[in-house]
Amino acid sequence: MIPPFITYSTFHRLGLNARNLNSLFNTTDDFELHIIDSNSQDGTWDYIQSLNDNRIKSKTRLPVNYGPIYALNYNLARRKPDQYFIVLESDVYFYVPDWISRFMKVFRTFPEVGLLGLSKAHPYPAYYPEVSLQERSGVSYLQLMHTEVGNVLDFVPGQCQILKPELINLIGYWSEENGYGDAELSLRINKYTPFKAGYAIDIPIDMLQTVPCATCEGSRWCICNRINPTCFDLRNTKHKNESFVLTHGWKYLECFKELREGKRTVYCASIHDPESYKNHLYHMDWALENFNFYVSNAN
Repeated sequence: MIPPFITYSTFHRLGLNARNLNSLFNTTDDFELHIIDSNSQDGTWDYIQSLNDNRIKSKTRLPVNYGPIYALNYNLARRKPDQYFIVLESDVYFYVPDWISRFMKVFRTFPEVGLLGLSKAHPYPAYYPEVSLQERSGVSYLQLMHTEVGNVLDFVPGQCQILKPELINLIGYWSEENGYGDAELSLRINKYTPFKAGYAIDIPIDMLQTVPCATCEGSRWCICNRINPTCFDLRNTKHKNESFVLTHGWKYLECFKELREGKRTVYCASIHDPESYKNHLYHMDWALENFNFYVSNAN
């Protein structure tokens, strides 16, 4: 099997990048790592440039932050057709080295599963939407039961997700037109494809949101200043996902209205893949407006 493609997204938070990439490099399963940095200004890019591991296949620095969906789809467009695609955000720390094998065991045992993720972990409160325990041949996972437009938290969160190639062939990309990320993806999969989405339950992680400067593994690369004295302060001033939703949330509702009415298919196209929007409905004006929101407000 082709090693899975891991897209690792960075946006400031040098301290977490150093801590959590070190945990990722302890993984005993094979993978291809593609790191994409959305114009971090805290020394993160210099740290990434210093990394030397033969599993790193690309390091990309975007000239500005276009938002999380732009970066995700940039790497998804580069995936080989038969590769599993793993999304990994910078705040995930793995406690087990065989975490990829544990995901793959579920996919092998349950062919109907297209998307697996993990529940958010400490310091976030424990939470699952409505799920059903599925067990087969000694393997189990939690199947996401219900997803509805506008419901809060009834989706598989996006900090760590793995998608099956057959699912990607059907759904294409994360929607650049509405920019809702994990919330829209779970809904598309659950309601408009034959695949199931759910949670692996034997992969322990933490999701610390800060590390003390005194113990930071990336301190030698830090270039934070008096205005934003830590990499976490800098990231927090530039994190605009909530205000994006307030301004552009109507597009999420409109996309699913088009899907219900048969005006579009479950497949979402991407600006990174011109062939994809030749053959599928793609509101490029919506997508460009979404990217420009982040360019104007999150750089």
